[in-house]
Amino acid sequence: MSVPLWKPTPTAPVVRLPIVREFLEYRQRQCGISAGTLYNDQATSVEFLQFLRRRKRTCHTVRLPDIDAFTARLRRRMGVVAVANHLTSVRALLRFLHVSGRLRFDLASSVVRPLLKVDRYPPKALQWSQVRRLLRAVDRGTGLGRRDYAILLLMSLYGLGGAEVLGLRLEDIDWARNTICICRRKTQTAIFLPLLPAAARALAAYLQRSRPIPSPHRQVFLQAVMPHDPLSHSSSIASRLTRYGRRAGVTAGSLGSHVLRHSQATRHIELGTPVKVLGDILGHRLPESTSRYTRSAVHRLRGLALPLPHG
Repeated sequence: MSVPLWKPTPTAPVVRLPIVREFLEYRQRQCGISAGTLYNDQATSVEFLQFLRRRKRTCHTVRLPDIDAFTARLRRRMGVVAVANHLTSVRALLRFLHVSGRLRFDLASSVVRPLLKVDRYPPKALQWSQVRRLLRAVDRGTGLGRRDYAILLLMSLYGLGGAEVLGLRLEDIDWARNTICICRRKTQTAIFLPLLPAAARALAAYLQRSRPIPSPHRQVFLQAVMPHDPLSHSSSIASRLTRYGRRAGVTAGSLGSHVLRHSQATRHIELGTPVKVLGDILGHRLPESTSRYTRSAVHRLRGLALPLPHG
């Protein structure tokens, strides 16, 4: 059998612009932002500086018309939410340039994000019968199926996001106390939840029969092909979820990695779980973040509907 060539673990891309590298260090040291936000700041700052260079501008001579032109350029190829995220990074870059003495005027306060209505649409959620059909569509007779089933089951039972389930480590599972420790990525808080029997069986089946061994990685879920690195992006979950959804006949448009989290939260609201309890499970700091799921709890909303007048 021919063995494929070993591929070393790819390293993070090198930031070649010194000013961008200094900006990212400032953001991480002073603001304590996450790695995902740093990646977005890096991409946006490089694009913005290249845009200024084409306009014969530098970080010392940038003016508001340059920012307006960059915003118009973004809007021609992006939606409102994406433009708002890019402008957040631009505002942080301008603030850094002013604080570090490179920019005379504080232009950050003049960069206004597009007005976004957070709850314009209710969160996309599946009916619980559809979630069960989707889980039954996974072939647990294969190693890949046992891994995917454990991932999707954890997301369905605990409302985990893609990054949270992929960041799960072996030491987070306490088999003696029947608990599982979940680190919420947005708030960086750890919450201990009971290890439900179905989740324990799915995890044990994957760890004992399908997880590559030996492995130097502590992450629970690894790639099925060599060199068996940890799964690192939630897009891989979304693609698997879409495949199993088609197999199960679940036609709900695109199935992102958060659809199972939304489905679990909506089911709790339907069952009458207090919003505070659900917010603690999901890792929300504000009740408003949890109350948005009341808009997708269709069965409970039907009791609030007024009768139609008869003409």
